[in-house]
Amino acid sequence: MVRSFGTALRERRHAAGLSQRQLAERAALDFSYISKLENDRLPPPAADTVVQICGVLGIPSGELLALAGKIPSQVREGVSTSPAAQDFLREAQQMKLSDAEWMRMVSTLRRLRERQR
Repeated sequence: MVRSFGTALRERRHAAGLSQRQLAERAALDFSYISKLENDRLPPPAADTVVQICGVLGIPSGELLALAGKIPSQVREGVSTSPAAQDFLREAQQMKLSDAEWMRMVSTLRRLRERQR
């Protein structure tokens, strides 16, 4: 069973040792908003807000962004202006890559970039 965004947010907040009020204050959000998110009474926030929350929690944003079905604005802008990036992602989507395969691709890209330096 797939966890909801709210459940994952609550788990990550607890793991960080923060109350809802502390998270809300540090992320410059309203306490009731955090409560509603965690209880799945609101849809997940915008991608940039998810990234902001993850920064406060000290966690990578990937998991919560994926659960929210969001892409950070910087990534969206970079891909939307590059036909080659769109072709690459389209091809990868058609291949139905697993998370493990995506991670191997990231590692391969990093190695290729390092060799170029």
